[in-house]
Amino acid sequence: MSDTRVKSIVIVGGGTSGWMSASALAKVLGPTYSITLVESEEIGTVGVGEATIPMIKLFNQALELDEADFIRNTKGSFKLGIEFVNWGQVGDSYIHGFGKIGQDLGTVAFHHYWLKARQLGKAGHMDDYSICTAAGRANKFMPALRDRPNSPLADLGYAYHFDAGLYAKYLRAYSEKRGVKRIEGKVKTVHQRPEDGFISAIELESGQQIAGDLFVDCTGFRGLLIEQTLKAGYEDWTHWLPANRAAALQCETAGPLTPYTRSTAQEAGWQWRIPLQHRVGNGYVFSNEHISEDEACAKLLTRLEGKPLMDPKILRFTTGMRKKFWDKNVVAVGLSSGFMEPLESTSIHLIQSAIARLTAFFPHAGFDATDIAEFNRHSADEFISIRDFLIAHYHATERTDTPFWNHVRTMDVPESLKRKMDLFRSNGRIFRQNDELFAEPSWIQVMIGQRWMPSGYHALVDAIPAEEAVRHVDAVRGVIANCVQAMPTHEEFVARHCAAPMAA
Repeated sequence: MSDTRVKSIVIVGGGTSGWMSASALAKVLGPTYSITLVESEEIGTVGVGEATIPMIKLFNQALELDEADFIRNTKGSFKLGIEFVNWGQVGDSYIHGFGKIGQDLGTVAFHHYWLKARQLGKAGHMDDYSICTAAGRANKFMPALRDRPNSPLADLGYAYHFDAGLYAKYLRAYSEKRGVKRIEGKVKTVHQRPEDGFISAIELESGQQIAGDLFVDCTGFRGLLIEQTLKAGYEDWTHWLPANRAAALQCETAGPLTPYTRSTAQEAGWQWRIPLQHRVGNGYVFSNEHISEDEACAKLLTRLEGKPLMDPKILRFTTGMRKKFWDKNVVAVGLSSGFMEPLESTSIHLIQSAIARLTAFFPHAGFDATDIAEFNRHSADEFISIRDFLIAHYHATERTDTPFWNHVRTMDVPESLKRKMDLFRSNGRIFRQNDELFAEPSWIQVMIGQRWMPSGYHALVDAIPAEEAVRHVDAVRGVIANCVQAMPTHEEFVARHCAAPMAA
């Protein structure tokens, strides 16, 4: 039987998506496959944000990276969640933390007991009932203690903040050590097979041709292969997520190293703050229909904690997704597949899940149309579920102070999101569908944090006396407070285990 393997893979574009793809494929496929990455030093990468969600740990573990070494080399820090400031109303603050909320009682989730205690005027802020949010508030950090299964310290979920450029460089060294060949150059022409339109080779400005069986498009918003060549199409979600610009810059640190990302709602969007060991990343994500680029840059410069280290850089984008993520023999990974603003730090996760999906559906040379259709269905489902979660942040608000907030508060939302919000509004119920990325605790923290309060709670809460429910809620809060007290500060933990040589 002839060999029907896809033997040569060409990754077009570097940056985070290119080098994550290269390192993962090199690790999974081994040395019998040829992997080439083509990138140009002249084409800048977007560096899609520097904050991640806990799934990144699985990616790094699959590559067998040493965590402390990775943090040192990317000047990284740890992340227990995202603090949202001014979202429900100006002056509000809550943390969307990783990990579970409280301790369930019987078959009923903890937040239902909290809702009852709150109705009785006997509950504290939601942040007090999850180890990740409480530790974040106190600037404390440590990894989970797996040998204490009944302690909240076993529930510490975390992700990272890191310099995306340094991460790409780190993964480049990893990939090249495993045989990935890097070619410097700009693509001039894309060659297609006349009989079926499949891409046969790319040609560089130097005249060099690079042929391949499978092409991975990591060319960012341009989508050089998937869109400019194959015309896969794009689904525009601006009517639900109207922010279409970001002004980004870095500044000096002027405070403790916080173990969370901060997202502060502003007049026409929101501002991110991402703390690294040596600096802070900042950006203002906004709608240019509600504020000009110049004004957004000026506002951002007045809202920094330390001296700016660069001029603001403007990124322009259209929120949405590619109509086909995989078309013919091209798979789009990263920004070429679509873009969702960085509100919940999903950009790097979407790179990771696309790579995982590609390895799960890795093709024969014949490229099975059924497999490709299923790959596209899974990809679209993931994008849509994240989209709904992001829209919820804008829509569940009481803000009436600017035209931007009046628009998102009153806009029509997708039916899939409306059902979820209505269900939560009645009795605090959230059901996770189709392995969607954000599980129940995420929705609960965001809804409650943004004043989308249920009118009731699970009926079975009333099966135990009210005093007992309140006692349970109090006990959880006390245990978590004691655990947080025993933890080191985030700064102490980083200094002890993974300080970057240049951080000083």
